[in-house]
Amino acid sequence: MEQKGVQLDRETFSCSICLDLLKDPVTLPCGHNYCMECIKVHWDGQDGTGVYSCPQCMKRFIPRPVLVKNTMLAALVEELKKTGLQAAPADHCYAGPEDVACDVCTGRKLKAVKSCLVCLASYCEKHLQPHYDVAPLKKHKLVNPSKKLQENICSLHDEVMKIFCRTDRQIICYLCSVDEHKDHDTVSAAAERTERQRELEGSRGNVQQKIQDRQKDVKLLQQEVEDINQSAEKTLEGSEKLFTQLMSLLKKRSRDVKQEVRSQQETQVSRVKELQEKLEQEIAELKRKDAELEQLSHTEDHNEFLHNYPSVSALSEPTDSSSIHIRPLTYFQDVTAAVSEVRDKLQQVLDEEWKKISVSVNEVDVLLSQPEPKTRAGFLRYSQEITLDPNTANGQMLLSDGNRKVTRMDQNQSYSDHPDRFSRYCQVLSRESLTGRCYFEVEMRGRGRGVDVAVAYKNINRTGSGMESVFGRNNKSWSLDCSNNSLWYNNIKTPVSGPPSSRVGVYLDHSAGTLSFYSVSETMTLLHRVQTTFTQPLHAGFWSGFVGDSAEFCKLK
Repeated sequence: MEQKGVQLDRETFSCSICLDLLKDPVTLPCGHNYCMECIKVHWDGQDGTGVYSCPQCMKRFIPRPVLVKNTMLAALVEELKKTGLQAAPADHCYAGPEDVACDVCTGRKLKAVKSCLVCLASYCEKHLQPHYDVAPLKKHKLVNPSKKLQENICSLHDEVMKIFCRTDRQIICYLCSVDEHKDHDTVSAAAERTERQRELEGSRGNVQQKIQDRQKDVKLLQQEVEDINQSAEKTLEGSEKLFTQLMSLLKKRSRDVKQEVRSQQETQVSRVKELQEKLEQEIAELKRKDAELEQLSHTEDHNEFLHNYPSVSALSEPTDSSSIHIRPLTYFQDVTAAVSEVRDKLQQVLDEEWKKISVSVNEVDVLLSQPEPKTRAGFLRYSQEITLDPNTANGQMLLSDGNRKVTRMDQNQSYSDHPDRFSRYCQVLSRESLTGRCYFEVEMRGRGRGVDVAVAYKNINRTGSGMESVFGRNNKSWSLDCSNNSLWYNNIKTPVSGPPSSRVGVYLDHSAGTLSFYSVSETMTLLHRVQTTFTQPLHAGFWSGFVGDSAEFCKLK
């Protein structure tokens, strides 16, 4: 309780201008006390107006009061000074170079806590108190401390600018509104602020919506990064496994060849050695016979010679050596040639398939896909050569010109049975699958151009008379009906913008889910664009309604 009393004494005997203990205190007619020097300096700044007011209660005095030292109050302050109790504010309360200083403080100024847009002055906490206590001051507009209060004063009339000129879009004072801005569209600054505040809230709403949209886009891109990384790792893992299997297969075949060669080597060497041993035995026998013959040739007794000659001269049947053919270093050449041929064929297959793998890798795209071309030259950059698959052609569809052209016939062709063949409807699909970005053009001829240009998944139904096997009548195909100017998908008919010419261009951006049909003449006219998500590679296809109608993939390169 004692500390609280001391604190009260400090505040009671402090000057509200300098916030220090009173020096030569004076009492104004309103009862408030100040340092004589502080109030003199304060009123010196008001000399031009002729009106002098109390800094705390704002009571006005005319003329300027004569200041007389309050001796009793001075004595009390001296007693407080003897106790060593000073009311100096902490250093952090004083205004620095970057702070807004209180306009009422003298000497070292304190930080302002509020600025008044009516008084056009800034106040520290002590000097602001009258704006909370005095009724007229309570109506003033208080804002956070500002160094730009003087910008609210008209440089021409030295008046507060409270009016907004909509004609010149600037803030003016009342005198400006009746002088330079006479007859202009003017409103109060507060009214203009209210209207612009509504616009600002709308703008903020738009900005916040865009922020949310961009945040969604960022999340989509983050998800795309994760999907790309996961897909790449899964692909690498799968391809590594497949290549490991391929290498294991090659190693197994290498072991098989080695085993067969070694087995045949052992068999043939065994046969040769067996014959060799037989021949060596015959040589030994012949050498023995030669020795007997030589001994007989030296016999002097004619009777003994003639008696022994028949038995000694008889020879056993020799081994037939005419079948022995020496082929140095040529025994397994055919095996080497066969392995070499396998290597060459495998190399050829790897080269061809590597091109497909490389194209597939390079066709991987993200959400930031390139815009659709605007000119035919731009589309031709993505042109792809396409041929028709004979195994899918209905019996009445005749393929020609290297399987690039199909014509509807009135009789069935001699096609063999195949599970991919359209058995009921006159349709045919391309051999090549369509992925990434690709473009092709179709030239149609015949009665009314009764040909539909379509794209479809490979697993579209091929048999039966239901809609599941007709282009455009299911969720596995899209079909441009050239005779009726419409596009079909999932058995829903959508009119297109205009009749196509005899040549139709088709642009596919598989990863972006875009499929566009164009009428191609001297210019390209968009007929219809599909925006969806493709879940499988697509194949181009034709449906023909009249005998004699034909469609052909155009050569674009």
